[in-house]
Formats: sequence, structure tokens, C-alpha cells
Amino acid sequence: MELLPDDLRQRLPKIHEQEAEEEPVVYVRYFLPGTRLSWYVMEGEPDGDDFLFFGFAAGPRDFLYFRLSELKTAKNLLGQPVERDLTFTEGRLTDVVPAPDS
Repeated sequence: MELLPDDLRQRLPKIHEQEAEEEPVVYVRYFLPGTRLSWYVMEGEPDGDDFLFFGFAAGPRDFLYFRLSELKTAKNLLGQPVERDLTFTEGRLTDVVPAPDS
């Protein structure tokens, strides 16, 4: 599965473009099967041969920067890779990221 198809790459706001937004839009969710780890991407841009994202990570439950190359190399204990959630519908942060007790 392609983690960052061209249409998504082109729609993502550049890093810091949603910084002033009280409720930024989340465009894609990545997850590591069999774990609680999920990455909710709000912004991204090319960074040399890589792609830099900014978003919210459920697992550590924090906002952070992460790279496409990191997602491509991450594996769970069974060796399964990170996947793009094909059922995810983009929306405002508080509408699409589950509450801590969910």
C-alpha cells in the first residue's frame, strides 16, 4: 500500500500553515496493526529525499514531527508495516481523534 499517494501529498498544507487554526484539519491516519500507535497528519512537506509530517500521535498522545521514512520502516512484533487507514475521513482534529478514554 502506498502511504503517501500524489493526491494526498499535494493536498496537505505545508508545515505551520495551520498553526493559527484552533481546530486544524487532519488529512490522513496511519496506524501500526496490532498496536495502539496511530499518527494523524495535519501538515507535511518534502524534506530532501524524505517527507516531513506534523500531526498528532496516539500512543504517546502528543503533537510531533515525523518522517515518511520512519513510517515506512516501522514494524510491529509480527513484522507488519504501518498502514494508511483507507476508511478514514478527513476532518477537524477533535472530530477525528478519539478521546483518551476511547
